[in-house]
Amino acid sequence: MFTIGDFAAFGRVSARMLRHYDAIGLLRPAVIDSTSGYRYYRADQLKRLNRIIALKDLGFTLQQVQDIVDAKIGPEELRGMLRLRRAELEARLADDALRLDAVEARLRIIEREGHMSTDDVVLKSVPAIRVAELSATAASYEGVDIGPVIQPLYAQVWERINAAGVKPAGPPVAYYEKAEGDAVVVHAAVTVDAAEQGGADYQVLDLPELRTAATIVHQGSMDQADQSMQLLARWIDDGGYRSVGYAREVCLAFDPDNPDNWVHEFQIEVTRP
Repeated sequence: MFTIGDFAAFGRVSARMLRHYDAIGLLRPAVIDSTSGYRYYRADQLKRLNRIIALKDLGFTLQQVQDIVDAKIGPEELRGMLRLRRAELEARLADDALRLDAVEARLRIIEREGHMSTDDVVLKSVPAIRVAELSATAASYEGVDIGPVIQPLYAQVWERINAAGVKPAGPPVAYYEKAEGDAVVVHAAVTVDAAEQGGADYQVLDLPELRTAATIVHQGSMDQADQSMQLLARWIDDGGYRSVGYAREVCLAFDPDNPDNWVHEFQIEVTRP
């Protein structure tokens, strides 16, 4: 058997932690010397310690850890639980990374306030186009909510029009419509010449002309789109216009390996009040 110090060293934990686990009944010593009070552990108790540490590191409370290890679940079931918990943590980390990117983009906008020019905004008419599209609802217009919805939509719409033998006739276009509350309907569309097809697993429709649209070309990741959108807002306000709905996003260049090489044109319909 091992002293508490030696057992702690083999388990890569502190003796203080082992004393705490003993106090709450999570990991009792194999033997406690009645005279000295020293704690002694067996090597096979490392199995329980490994489970305790793994579960605790994955975010389970100590009470949850005790319930799990006391249930004497088998290695396969435990591995399944750990995989599920790992997937949850990975999803949370991905969400946090997206939010961090959004914070950094917002900071860049703040840092450039007073130094951004609206000279690149162009007022023009945008002709009607025919598109094949799929749509879904996002919780809000925030980038962190739009991205996870529109990315798989585009993958699906490309797959479906390719399977149908429909050839693109122009760039992809994303556009949005107001839904209930903060939600928005996200449309992932591809410009086509095809006629409407009955029974197709996508929709073909004509996007109407924008007779008067304020437009700006945005180069770079869509994580940085807020800066270009706020330039549009300044130009619209300075010119005495009023915006109508959400901006269309026309993809002019796409590099799957480097979002810094993406090029989009944002088009938003404007009117005079």
